[in-house]
Amino acid sequence: MMTAEDLLNALEDLREDEFKTFKWYLQQPDILEGYQAIKVSKLEKAKRWDTVNVMVSSYKPDGALNVTKKVLEKINRNDLVQSLSDTSSGPRGQKTHDVVPLKEEYEEKKAELEAEIQQMIQKRQLKIQEMKLSVKLSKQDADREIAEGVKVFTALKECVERGQASFTDTIKVKQDTTKRKAQSFISELEQEISDLKKIKTEVKQLSPSEDHLSLEQCVQSLKAHRSSRTGQRSASVHDEGTVVRAVSQLEETLSEQMKKLVAESELKRVQQYAVDVTLDPDTAYPKLVLSDDGKQVTHGDVKKIVPDNPERFSCCFFVLAKQSFSSGRFYFEVQVKGKTNWDLGVARESINRKKNIRMSPQCGYWTVCMRNGNEYKALAGPPVRLSLKSRPQKVGVFVDYEEGLVSFHDVDAAALIYSFTGCSFTEKLFPFFSPCNNDGGKNSAPLIISPVRVK
Repeated sequence: MMTAEDLLNALEDLREDEFKTFKWYLQQPDILEGYQAIKVSKLEKAKRWDTVNVMVSSYKPDGALNVTKKVLEKINRNDLVQSLSDTSSGPRGQKTHDVVPLKEEYEEKKAELEAEIQQMIQKRQLKIQEMKLSVKLSKQDADREIAEGVKVFTALKECVERGQASFTDTIKVKQDTTKRKAQSFISELEQEISDLKKIKTEVKQLSPSEDHLSLEQCVQSLKAHRSSRTGQRSASVHDEGTVVRAVSQLEETLSEQMKKLVAESELKRVQQYAVDVTLDPDTAYPKLVLSDDGKQVTHGDVKKIVPDNPERFSCCFFVLAKQSFSSGRFYFEVQVKGKTNWDLGVARESINRKKNIRMSPQCGYWTVCMRNGNEYKALAGPPVRLSLKSRPQKVGVFVDYEEGLVSFHDVDAAALIYSFTGCSFTEKLFPFFSPCNNDGGKNSAPLIISPVRVK
């Protein structure tokens, strides 16, 4: 008895172009006399075993055998026709099977295909959920930024209103002062006019027969009025330039206020990405002392005997966090109060931990440091000296992996310390800490990873 596998074996011997021609004949109603043509859609992407299944389903096994022979004759593969006629086990004499196993294989393939389609659907449904969550988070970020923006502009508006009120009060006070001065000036002038009229009357009443003493007295009185400063004063009492000075002062005040508000808003924004960070003892230099909770580190006098594993720093007073980040944004805060020297930032996973190297982005470090209690630098290679208005007691470190940004913030002053921009991150980043040498106790205060509290 002919089996479906016999037909499959025959089709397997066809070249690809012959197989395409074979399927074409199956679609032609006027060529296969006595047999209905198979729809194009069933054969268009059908492989050899698919084609066998379609023929067996359409023509039954005997009909499928007859159709196969006819088509093989038309494509000049009489050798395969003879093979199908001579044996019931196929051209290569394989073990006889009935059609059922091939149908089972078909059902198995169909089930696999359905499972794959379902998996594709689930992936897309998951992607839709992710997109919806992203939109929701984006809206939350937008609402938060709007709230912060309104707060900033409200504060600036209030600043302008205070400046306007101060300007108005200043003008009113100056106007009142000017009015009083003018009234006093007018009173003095009126008195002098009265005196001068009196002198004029006296001079007019003098006669040539009177002695010169009376005339001389009149002359002296007139001289006194000539030397008076009242008549020399300017008639203008307006103080020009008040508006220019007020606007200039307001501009300066607004500039300072805007910088402060923007810095506060930016700090609040980055604090939203706070992560829990703990120190990794397996990376710590042997003289560093870590607290049991992994939140504090200081430099000790005794070099501990610890395994010299590949992760450990052997030459520098450094330690990394256990947590690493290779995408997204993260933020953490470190208390540096009481210290005279420290280094903070992030480092890439592949940094050299066994040699004393210069810290810079080129070597895998993005850090700022303090030296001698009041000297601050960004170790940007070459280092950048920083001029800070106040001495930070707590430093916040923010990283935006995709944007290539590392920024440092004075938490208490809500002021930006420094930003590394345009960085290219290609591997894991670890929070980085160095309490530096304790300097005989002068720098014994620990670095403390602090919980983030948004004001």
